[in-house]
Amino acid sequence: MTKENLKFHQQDKKSYGRKILTGSIVATIVAATPFLFYLYEYVPDTQEWDTIFGKYYSIEYESANVAMWVLAMKFVPLLLSLIWFFTCKHWWYHALLVPIAMFSYQCVVSLNFDARYLDVADIIWFVPIMAIVFPSIYLIRAKMFDKINDHDKTMEELEEEFMIKPKSVWGKISQYF
Repeated sequence: MTKENLKFHQQDKKSYGRKILTGSIVATIVAATPFLFYLYEYVPDTQEWDTIFGKYYSIEYESANVAMWVLAMKFVPLLLSLIWFFTCKHWWYHALLVPIAMFSYQCVVSLNFDARYLDVADIIWFVPIMAIVFPSIYLIRAKMFDKINDHDKTMEELEEEFMIKPKSVWGKISQYF
């Protein structure tokens, strides 16, 4: 019996160590976001910029520095929203898909099209996502309150019941496809 308890104790130590490592990585990324944002200052203020990935030619912004500033304005909130989504333990975390979709779209548009009117009438692209996410959240909430009225469960117990808990980040991503 003691050997069996030791075996489970060692597994708990390993999972605890992974949680600490994962938490440390996430905390470091969150703490580094101001530095990630200000990386655009190292981009030259020229229309053409040679990088190790190839040449970037800024058409509409007329400055690679401005183009990377616009990208940073979209990428940093996207990164923070993704971290929030993958670490959130509440039942409503699916609502975060709307800003994630919005910032993702804006990142792609800001890089690919070098558009003059970047944030104009983009809400039309998010209506289908909102049409799925909002009713889903409302239905989950309605089920939770229905169960509260029928049973003597606390809100925390209901959140646990409705929580989908994949074991990995890839598991969390794959549950949507």
